[in-house]
Amino acid sequence: MADVRRSELAGRVALITGAVRRIGRAIALALAGDGAAVVINTRSSRDEADAVAAEIEDRGGRALVQIADVTDEVAVQRMVEATLARFSRLDILINNAADRQQTPLTEISLAEWRRITGIIVDGAFLCARACLPPMVAAGGGTVINIGGVSAHAGAHNRAHVITAKAALVGLTKAIAVEFADRGITANCVVPGKIGGQRSRTSGESPPMGGGARPIVGPEGTPEDVAAVVRQLCLPASRYITGQTIHVSGGMYLP
Repeated sequence: MADVRRSELAGRVALITGAVRRIGRAIALALAGDGAAVVINTRSSRDEADAVAAEIEDRGGRALVQIADVTDEVAVQRMVEATLARFSRLDILINNAADRQQTPLTEISLAEWRRITGIIVDGAFLCARACLPPMVAAGGGTVINIGGVSAHAGAHNRAHVITAKAALVGLTKAIAVEFADRGITANCVVPGKIGGQRSRTSGESPPMGGGARPIVGPEGTPEDVAAVVRQLCLPASRYITGQTIHVSGGMYLP
């Protein structure tokens, strides 16, 4: 049964990496609820991706599942080509794919360092590089990188994750400046302590620098993050770019 609630993003197409659970899934549902066609990316979780797509389609939306490793240059390009073949345009990129392995710094192998930073940083770069040309061709668009509060407050046993998430802030600013005159906005949304089932590699939330804790309730929800992402994708937010926006209940106060 169709669930047509809003239409601010009708006719727009959004590609979301790591879109099958938690924040990625919530963003996919939020943008689809606003009328956007949604490309659901996952590296290997086909069943979960199909479930998200079915949920969107059951509500009257449009969805496309794309299995692609965001660190694979060829796979990313093929994913974008498949998006254009299906929907004829691309307007929104949400770089959410990540791995939050916990390992003490002195025990991190170079291979693990490169794997984590590769997913978060290289993946965001490759997806942005492939998506920006069709966005420009469409007359503008939105790039949103999903950061992490540990990149700002510090945390134990996540040197690679912290470094990679901090790099997303720089990438965000680079895109914002370089593509501003072509109608592209870029922002970094930083979740804080978000509740729900965590991935296998995430483990428990590591202690933050300074013992940072939310000041608004114990933890947020994926939908809290998705609501901010949704707002930044709307035409009304065209004057917001190059910003790092914390959605952490006051867990981190710049």
